[in-house]
Amino acid sequence: MSVALVAAAAWGNVCYAQAQKKTAAPSASARTAPAAARTPVAGGPSLLRPRPGRKFPLGQTFVYSGEWRIFKAGMGTLRLERTGRDYHLIGTATATGTVAALFHVQDRYESRFDPARLCSHSTSRHVEEGPRRVDTAINFDYRRHKVIFDQKNIKKNETKHDEHEIPGCVIDMVSAIYYVGSLPLAPGAAYTFPLNDGGESVNVTVHVEAREKIKTPAGSFAAIRVQPESEAGLFKKGKIWIWYSDDAARVPVQARTHMSWGNLTLTLQRIEKK
Repeated sequence: MSVALVAAAAWGNVCYAQAQKKTAAPSASARTAPAAARTPVAGGPSLLRPRPGRKFPLGQTFVYSGEWRIFKAGMGTLRLERTGRDYHLIGTATATGTVAALFHVQDRYESRFDPARLCSHSTSRHVEEGPRRVDTAINFDYRRHKVIFDQKNIKKNETKHDEHEIPGCVIDMVSAIYYVGSLPLAPGAAYTFPLNDGGESVNVTVHVEAREKIKTPAGSFAAIRVQPESEAGLFKKGKIWIWYSDDAARVPVQARTHMSWGNLTLTLQRIEKK
């Protein structure tokens, strides 16, 4: 449950399970942009370059609250910075209130990606969930066409190392929230792209469903609702919707997951600028 406490991690709650599957999804093509706008990826869909005029929210922190069923589940943040040549995304998730009393959660996610091509360079997470303590580091070696996965279970003092083939350019589950916001998001359109979270790459298709009005403590927004799904049909156990502000900023203002353990809604509380 806890990985969905912030918008990026809410995405990850669904995508993480599919990214660990050992069978890659079938190939497909992005359906809404000319080939010249794509980053070439052999044998599958390609990442689209940011739409013209897209400005990433550097130096801004999005603060979210989460509600699970009728309970306040926790707080989360997303912050994007520039570190050297990369964009550096930092996300946190912390359980609060009744949920925290039942289940300790204090997670941190980081990701670095190329601002121009949007290829992920690395991603990591520190997970504290109940008694579980796990550190994970994932690095993308495009020269070798490999993703390198290293994980340490701190409580059990166990380590895992794995490597898998990757295409020429992929996005990780944390940065995917910003990648999707960079797309044109025309209502009725669908966008397919390769996602990797340390295992086999999978193809994810985002369906742009509708324009809606969304009210949050951070303000009222004209928003675009999108729903991702896997071509491998791995979303049968749950669904996720994300609402982006319908403007140049494309702020993720709300997210909702529907899982076997209940519904979780994430709502933007405020935007901090430093």
